[in-house]
Amino acid sequence: MQPAKPGEGVSRDGAIGRVSSRSMCEHFIARASEPFRLDELWPYTEKLERFGIAGFGWGAAWLDGAGRLAVHRDLRAFRDDPRRETVGATETTSALIHLRRPSRLSTLTLPDTQPFDDPAGRFMFSHNGDLRDYKSLRATYRAAGRIHGRADTEVGARWLEDEWRPEASPAAHLTALHDRFGGQANLAILIADGTSHHYAGNDENPVFAFRLGRIGIASTGIYSLDRSLFRFVAPAATDRTLVRLHSTVTLCRDGRHSVVT
Repeated sequence: MQPAKPGEGVSRDGAIGRVSSRSMCEHFIARASEPFRLDELWPYTEKLERFGIAGFGWGAAWLDGAGRLAVHRDLRAFRDDPRRETVGATETTSALIHLRRPSRLSTLTLPDTQPFDDPAGRFMFSHNGDLRDYKSLRATYRAAGRIHGRADTEVGARWLEDEWRPEASPAAHLTALHDRFGGQANLAILIADGTSHHYAGNDENPVFAFRLGRIGIASTGIYSLDRSLFRFVAPAATDRTLVRLHSTVTLCRDGRHSVVT
């Protein structure tokens, strides 16, 4: 059998395939037809943080009872944040959860903690991976007083604020963002109309769509280039689908998923 090279692994049949060794964030979107408490997602969130090796801050965004977007962010790990119980009592029909593991620990600041909220209240945005070509726009936004943290994701959020067009589809927005910045990038947005969307653009951390009971989920895959997410984090998941690279999955009103390529 041919020996594996660095960055590769050997499957049961002897075939050599890539394995991921990078430690970065995890995130997911959730939606259901009837309101659910956020803490219904906490068992999944806790395992995603654990097996995704996150734990450097977390955030949650949701649609509140008045039809507005709300957000909670904290520099502590999800498991260590005492406010998670209060946040968990919130009822919603659509949510976005982000668990941080930054590639540069110097960015462990609250302004870099996700999800990012659009100042106009149109969407919440989060990112997993790295945006390659962000430095020139970072300088531009910083000069305009629009940058408060140190990480690349904030630059992507500012760009999305400027480029947002209500007539364009969410999938088009997320694809355009990845085209502009490049890099390994899974992107998620929760929109003020309650819709939620997840773009798969990181070939080191696959995106899966599935159901946990009545709640639809689209989530990153704990940086494992197989289906170990369903072994360690979501063994009870049903209706499981791998989202193809450079595709966007939308969670419909009843939590069912639909993929746009």
